Amino acid sequence: MRIVDGSIVGRAEVERLLTKKPFDEVELSPKIRAANQKIFGEDLSAVEIVRRIVADVRQRGDAAVVDWTRKIDGVELKNFSVDMSDVDIAPEILSSLKRAAENIRSYHSEQLPRSWMTFRGESILGQSIVPLDRVGVYVPGGTAAYPSSVLMNVIPAKVAGVSEIVMCTPARDGKINPTVLAAAKIAGVDKIFCIGGAQAISAMAFGTEQIPRVNKIVGPGNIFVTLAKKEVYGHCDIDMLAGPSEILIVADETANPVYAAADMLSQAEHDPLACSIVITTNSQLAEKIAAQVDAQLAKLARREIAETSIERNGLIVVAKNLDEAVDFANFSAPEHLELLVKSPFELLPKIRHAGAIFLGENSPEPLGDYLAGPNHVLPTGGTAKFYSVLNVETFLRRTSLISYTRKDLLAAADDIITLATAEGLSAHAAAIRIRR
Repeated sequence: MRIVDGSIVGRAEVERLLTKKPFDEVELSPKIRAANQKIFGEDLSAVEIVRRIVADVRQRGDAAVVDWTRKIDGVELKNFSVDMSDVDIAPEILSSLKRAAENIRSYHSEQLPRSWMTFRGESILGQSIVPLDRVGVYVPGGTAAYPSSVLMNVIPAKVAGVSEIVMCTPARDGKINPTVLAAAKIAGVDKIFCIGGAQAISAMAFGTEQIPRVNKIVGPGNIFVTLAKKEVYGHCDIDMLAGPSEILIVADETANPVYAAADMLSQAEHDPLACSIVITTNSQLAEKIAAQVDAQLAKLARREIAETSIERNGLIVVAKNLDEAVDFANFSAPEHLELLVKSPFELLPKIRHAGAIFLGENSPEPLGDYLAGPNHVLPTGGTAKFYSVLNVETFLRRTSLISYTRKDLLAAADDIITLATAEGLSAHAAAIRIRR
């Protein structure tokens, strides 16, 4: 893991190091490329692979889903539907899932906007807020199970009032993880289908014989899932284009290096492409954090993944002061931003770009991942500059309401005709004149 002194390398170099490569430019590993070449008979890019799969599922429906699941996952599907009626998990896990679900539900209930109407003269203007009819949730099923993602994606949709929620998640060894199924049952999923990858995204976007077409697809996934969401956008809506997980920690001299290292590794274990960064005002703390990362790595069950992530994307930057540290953090616009400083709430007004902000050493990132209540589906790759965290409004539509009286229409007529004429739209002007 690299330690750099911002005052030595310069601001431009620090910003270069903090700039993340777009998710669709990430090179596939040799192992994945070899597997893809075996499946497709040629060395295709991730974009080309996804376009083939999406187009095929759109054209052939279930038959294409079966073919691609067999070729890619080695699973022979017949009936995609999953039975949720009998789920057996440990009581302590069930209890924790229910507690997390209640916190998530309570938090997101505070986000509900309202429909409204107001008068302009005797006319009425307003806004109608309506939930989406059907939403598709994608839940990864690769190197780990993610029941927390089920809760985070489904519960806000239920709070919003979505009529039907379908979920796609790949089976491992022919089975869906029982904790994922339990989370789906607690959250209120209506239908589950045991398919994954680009074929699942395409099936939900266009509909197949077994899988209903949805209005919106949410949920994280690998590069193929993300590119598939990008490919189908416009046929349905999506939540965001999420890349690998990331954390950025702003730490002053009071920060505990043991905590900072542990929080870096909490993201590094997700994926070899995950990004873990500390920006500190103290060079001695930087050295201590690096040493702690090495010490704690040795104890991790997912050491190989975390070690690769830290080697590739781990970074500690020494800034001259907290203002510069915050400037670097805002430039990075991280998914998760931790403020391990003496007075985190004093820094909060200066933070412009972050998916979620964790204030103080007793608010580590995993608290947000699992139990606190705010959503953990967050913008990555610097997109926190324009994307928002997944929330209740993700699942709502706003519709404008306009009801003018004749008196108010006539009073506005001249301005409307003038503007329509200025735009060269004579039929617009005529639609007003004819009502005089």
